[in-house]
Amino acid sequence: MKDVLAVILAGGKGSRLEPLTQDRAKPAVPFGGTYRIIDFTLSNCINSGIRKMLMLTQYKAMSLDRHINTGWRHLLSRELGEFIDVVPPQQRIDEQWYQGTADAVYQNIYTLEQERPEYVVILAGDHIYKMDYSKMIDFHKANNADLTIAALKVNVEEAKAFGVMQINQENRIVGFEEKSPTPKTIPGDDEHCLASMGIYVFNARFLFDQLCQDATLQDSAHDFGRNIIPSVIDSHRLFAFAFQDENSGKQAYWRDVGTLDAYYQANIELTSVEPLLNLYDDHWPIRTDQPNLPPPKFVFDEDSGRRGEAHDSIVAPGVIISGGKVTGSVIGPKVRIEERADVTDSILFRSVQIGQGAVVRRAIIDKKVHIPDGAQIGVDLDLDRRRGFGVTESGIVVVPELEHTGELFAQK
Repeated sequence: MKDVLAVILAGGKGSRLEPLTQDRAKPAVPFGGTYRIIDFTLSNCINSGIRKMLMLTQYKAMSLDRHINTGWRHLLSRELGEFIDVVPPQQRIDEQWYQGTADAVYQNIYTLEQERPEYVVILAGDHIYKMDYSKMIDFHKANNADLTIAALKVNVEEAKAFGVMQINQENRIVGFEEKSPTPKTIPGDDEHCLASMGIYVFNARFLFDQLCQDATLQDSAHDFGRNIIPSVIDSHRLFAFAFQDENSGKQAYWRDVGTLDAYYQANIELTSVEPLLNLYDDHWPIRTDQPNLPPPKFVFDEDSGRRGEAHDSIVAPGVIISGGKVTGSVIGPKVRIEERADVTDSILFRSVQIGQGAVVRRAIIDKKVHIPDGAQIGVDLDLDRRRGFGVTESGIVVVPELEHTGELFAQK
């Protein structure tokens, strides 16, 4: 993998995840108690042997940059030619922010060329999955391809949000449409389509040539799916690589956590007895920043009901459940849950405090929020809306990071 450079696109606004993204980039949003969304793509790179990475950022990148500095850079040796560099928009080529996925790479083409890679892997930094990219690169080399696209089978309704491919018997791509309202199905299977995962392996010189050519087209959206891929299907060798996850032989797992409901569901799935995404897999470890925190603690065991307990839940380091009860939830670091509080089917970010006797149901609570004694979240959704909290279509209450929550909870 020494001749491979990974370019991770981590600059999206993540507007559908607001308010969780009001002060952080989507890849920096916490996931699974101790992780960030970006950790899955980065872990895939490290586990695949890719140790040269450029992360292109744009919006609200401070927390993401801090996370990379504290949790990832120590894994790589600059002396050995290994690195993960966070690259903000530099306006080196144009005085504007990135106009599309291809434009994001094009505006940093100087940095890419300086590394002299033979292959460039383009990745998104906001999906949850395990994948060995080295297998895809080997497939790319074996087929003498110019571009290889990772492919995932999805149902027709889901396919409307993806680029959809058609392939021949040799897995060569013969057709491609980006986010078509009527996507073409797989031959012999009217219920599924072959979708692009937004994971690309390019021959570096081919990529640079296409980026430079696309940049001259004024009517282009400068996007891989909309412009570059359709323009080269007939003239170059494009192949589809079937997604092979590293999930211990279970059903393939890939989640786009781009909406609050999808994000909530992907987190809560982790609390099941045997979740599809195995975070305890020594074969494919998911790395992250691990601060120096004490182990979680559960205190009090009284017949009066003051009992610290957690069931079917993920509980991160530094948590103290002080006589409260947690069920089916994901509890982030340094959370404190006071006596007779009841947290069910919820996601609590770092340093949340749940007061005595408080009730939390089907909620996402951002970091450092203090839920007062006796308050209720997710019990009366109309009341939660009047307080200014977000409520999703499926009834998930989202409490943003707030400095002063007492006045909001006083509203009736």
